[in-house]
Formats: sequence, structure tokens, C-alpha cells
Amino acid sequence: MCSSVTGGRNNMALVPYVENSSPLLSKLHSASAQFEFNSHRVTVSQDWRRHGVAAVLWDAAVVLSVYMELGELQLKGKRVIELGAGTGLVGIVAALLGAEVTITDRASALDLLSTNVKSNLPPDCEGSATVSELTWGQGLDRYPAGGFDLVLGADIVYLEDTFVPLLQTLEHLSSDATAVLLACKIRYERDRNFLSMLKERFRVEEVHYDRQRDIHIYKAWKLQEPRADL
Repeated sequence: MCSSVTGGRNNMALVPYVENSSPLLSKLHSASAQFEFNSHRVTVSQDWRRHGVAAVLWDAAVVLSVYMELGELQLKGKRVIELGAGTGLVGIVAALLGAEVTITDRASALDLLSTNVKSNLPPDCEGSATVSELTWGQGLDRYPAGGFDLVLGADIVYLEDTFVPLLQTLEHLSSDATAVLLACKIRYERDRNFLSMLKERFRVEEVHYDRQRDIHIYKAWKLQEPRADL
């Protein structure tokens, strides 16, 4: 458990460390992005050329991290899992806020992800974050069914072929008490189709919208199965 998070929301801040916003292509090809969180500098390495979209810090991850930092959720001591973590910023921030985090992505993304997690967590956070391989819809029995208080995902809704296994994964990881937070940009009609699919299995509401970055945050809870004896 991190001991560095001791105050209220007013003395915690996640803000860009870089002074100037750069154009999209510059962001994609930058070697790293820097932030300051509660007087702790977070430097997230990225490698677009070698690993593509999984190794880029997207705006949705920044918006979701800021949302968590604002104190809308109680994270201290909570069991959290992040899906499609990419560079790992969201999971790192959750760990800095006191959560016990499992940070996951496909096997090809784990080297960069592990490096970012290890380099950004202070000694008093050691053991609060674990990096693990997870391909949606596969090998789910390696993760406890309904075993997490919170499931996080930033910009993971964009490939239509992944929608069904992503839903299977969300259902497996969630109990009736689990909250799911998804931060995403609605780019295409298929993204709205995913939200419709999600609403068939989860109660969904929009809890935040970042107008500047055009990022929505949706919170979802698994719908309870009807009782057989009713």
C-alpha cells in the first residue's frame, strides 16, 4: 500500500509536466510523456514505431487518471484491474492512490508496460501493482471471477472484432458489486454499437465528459441475473 497518499483531494494533482501541447503526430512519436502527481513525477515511455497503438499514451488515459485523482472513487485498498493498459498510466495512478492493481495487456505490450510501472512506483508502493498478460476472452480462468472492485479501461473501444471478447472479459471479472470505468472517444457508429451491447449486460451511465479532449467516461455495473425461484 502506498504511504504517499495521505491527504485529501486538494493536495493531489495530476497535471502535464510538459509546458506545451504538441500536435497529434508529435505526441505519437515522442519518446515519453511526463506528468506530476502529488509531487511525484510520472514519466511514461512510449514507442509507436515498434509497438503501435499499444505503446502510445492516449488522451483517454490522461482523462481517466485525472478523474480518479479528483476523488470521485475511493481507491485505497480496493482490488483493481486495468484492461488494455498500454503505457500503464491509469494503473500507475490507481496504485499511487492506494489501490492493489493488476495491470494487463497482450503479451507483446508487456515489456514496455512493465518498464513504465517499475520506473514510476516509489518504494512504498512496491507490491501494489502487478503486470500480467491478458488477451480478452482467453484464459479468463487465470483471473478470479467477480474478483475485483473496479475494472478500468482507457480507449479500449475501437476494434469491432474485439467487442464480444471484451464483453466476455468484463462479465467474468465483474460481480454485482464491481464498478467498470471506461474512458473513450466516440469516433464511429461502431463505438456506439459497443455501448448498446454493453447496456444489454450492464447498467451504464455517463459520469464525466472532457469537452476539450472529447473524451467520455462511462460507469457500468453488471445487471443481476433473475433468480430461478421467482
